[in-house]
Amino acid sequence: MADIIECPACRRRVRVPPAAAGRPRCPACKGWLPWLVNADGGDFDAVAAQSPVPVLVDLWAPWCGPCRMVAPAVEQVARDLAGRLKVVKVNIDEAPAVAGRYSVQAVPTLLVLDGSREVARQVGAPPSPAALRTWVEEALSSLPAARP
Repeated sequence: MADIIECPACRRRVRVPPAAAGRPRCPACKGWLPWLVNADGGDFDAVAAQSPVPVLVDLWAPWCGPCRMVAPAVEQVARDLAGRLKVVKVNIDEAPAVAGRYSVQAVPTLLVLDGSREVARQVGAPPSPAALRTWVEEALSSLPAARP
């Protein structure tokens, strides 16, 4: 099921599917749209591992205070790096198999994936939104040139 995202440039509301072959763009202004989706054990591979762009995976739990504190920063990274990054949020209580697959011992755990390959891992909440963005950009810079 597609989520409705507001284009940061023109404010048009656009349907963005959780899994797609390309990167979401606004049909009106052609700007990149933030790609922030939820996934569970049943659709994680289609949503995250098969993404055409690198993925920031936020493994979180609703009972976790630091998870709730880092959520706005994760959403900001999705907006700031629209077109370069997809953000996938995984509630570990609803998707324990995904948490097990990546040997998650604590939440929040943030992963940068390139396909199904883990490129970077951050356990615990980053000290600031700027630190989170810097960490993500460093992980992205370690990847080969952007895919089309």
